[in-house]
Amino acid sequence: MSGREELLIREQRVELPLESTFEIYGDALNLEEITPPWLGFRVTTPAPIEMRAGTVIEYRLRLHGIPVRWKTRIETWEPPHRFVDVQLSGPYALWHHTHEFEPLGEGAALIRDRVRYRIRFGPFGRLALVLFVRRDLERIFDYRREAVSRLIDRRRPTAAPPPRSAP
Repeated sequence: MSGREELLIREQRVELPLESTFEIYGDALNLEEITPPWLGFRVTTPAPIEMRAGTVIEYRLRLHGIPVRWKTRIETWEPPHRFVDVQLSGPYALWHHTHEFEPLGEGAALIRDRVRYRIRFGPFGRLALVLFVRRDLERIFDYRREAVSRLIDRRRPTAAPPPRSAP
């Protein structure tokens, strides 16, 4: 039995051009870096992973100490504007994650994550949603915001130091 569908939406402005921003998300191995360490998240699909509609990616992680295997498929692949991953097997009854990227001009972009999810209910499903699932997802996406900013800071060209004035 499954619970009702939930929705998480997060937006982030980044100071990086649209195409470069999409490249960060288009590399499945970056998921390890932008996922909180407390999840022990690892991509188990062998590299290199060619991202396109139909690509299947497998992961392993730990949710509250419980080992979880997760398999997703890229349902939609429209660089540099959007892609969608859906869960084939894993901890949710439904996982549909839309990643959207919009140019903001002057070398900036907007990242929008829209996650539709539904948990497996069981006897304690509603309580789990209230106590863990919603809060965990918010913490994961809060961490992701900071991790993406760090990744982008490393990709952005550094400005040359100002010239030294003559003595």
